[in-house]
Amino acid sequence: MITVLGLGFVGLTTALGFSKKGFKVYGIDVDAARVESIRRYEVPFYEPHLEDALREELGHNFVVDASLEEAVNDSRAVIICVGTPGLPDGQANLAYLLDAVREVFAVSDADYRVLVVKSTVPPSTVARAVQPFVAELSQQYGKQLGLASNPEFLREGHAWNDFMHPDRVVVGVQDEAAKEVLAELYLPFNAPVHFVDFSTAEFVKYLSNTLLSTLVSFANEMAMIAHHIGGIDVPAAFQLLHQDRRWSGTPAAMASYVFPGCGYGGYCLPKDTAALNSIAQTHGYQPKMLPANLQINEDIKDFVVEQIAAQVTPQQRIGILGLSFKSGSDDVRLSPSRAIIEKLRARGYTRIVAYDPMANEVFARETQLPIAYADSLPELVEQVDALVLLTSWPEFRQRRELLASKPLFDFRYALTEQQVQHPPLVPLAR
Repeated sequence: MITVLGLGFVGLTTALGFSKKGFKVYGIDVDAARVESIRRYEVPFYEPHLEDALREELGHNFVVDASLEEAVNDSRAVIICVGTPGLPDGQANLAYLLDAVREVFAVSDADYRVLVVKSTVPPSTVARAVQPFVAELSQQYGKQLGLASNPEFLREGHAWNDFMHPDRVVVGVQDEAAKEVLAELYLPFNAPVHFVDFSTAEFVKYLSNTLLSTLVSFANEMAMIAHHIGGIDVPAAFQLLHQDRRWSGTPAAMASYVFPGCGYGGYCLPKDTAALNSIAQTHGYQPKMLPANLQINEDIKDFVVEQIAAQVTPQQRIGILGLSFKSGSDDVRLSPSRAIIEKLRARGYTRIVAYDPMANEVFARETQLPIAYADSLPELVEQVDALVLLTSWPEFRQRRELLASKPLFDFRYALTEQQVQHPPLVPLAR
């Protein structure tokens, strides 16, 4: 059984979705008018398919007439979907969320159940605010409740389909008991369930939303630049942009660009980004995103060097893995590796050995940097004290065990395993 606190857009969709999957679901909301509307089979906002689901589930698996105490004590999971409105300084207002947690503790019996934060909250909120609050209330009330973070990825106008057929489910947990409950909750959805820590789960939600907002702002800035330059058919240009084959496929290759690394290089991206930034200013428009784009591409290299310098001394030998700006190419023009090596040398790191499966000779010729080169990966690993991976060559992924023999900085995240965890399942009452 499940209790959902807050029957707004997310809460009502969540409650009806779990009800449709066969769980008994209690819906609780402090807004009496909203609850009364739901009792009359009226969805208090527009969202396709929810009214049909409400008519099918209310009085069947979905209950709105129970008290909070009855609902909580008949549930193994209490899903909190209350509002977290923005404050004037941009912070999220957690008052409703923490009040909901307190109220659950006040009525809960001694049985174990899991508090599931589905309300959208900034990364670190559960770990730094909710978890300590739960620990405080556990001591005050003498009750142990589990805790999970389970962000929603619902699009308004498509919420029902998004909930019933998720592309993935993200759950932040720290204890096995909570993980088992959430795994059983989502078992009927037949979707990949990814168990991570609290803050990572929260961050995924913000990654999604801020990427979307950035894409919208990017498109608008490009349209304003086009207007100032003149003579550009803006909608046609964007429609042709969308025909780039990197947008399609499963997974779409465009995803490889939306992944952290140590900066972009090569001939095209740095030159063209700088050129458009410059021509926009020539035509009287001062871009905001393009200069930030260029600056971040420099800042990430300083960040990489700071991370290395914090753990490696100038007396130690550093092995650079990868010199070309990307794998599958020997192009070293504006390669991040060059800038990072130059920045390391400026800090006194002179014992640098590099290896690239394809670009050793061209890098040495083009840069004239006073570093050593290894002819093979084993040769490099043998010579150095620490490894710095800067280009994601397949050879490096294939020789994980060899690279693991030395301290490794993987700034392309090339060796990170992406696995879906499937914990042992415990039947959950429905």
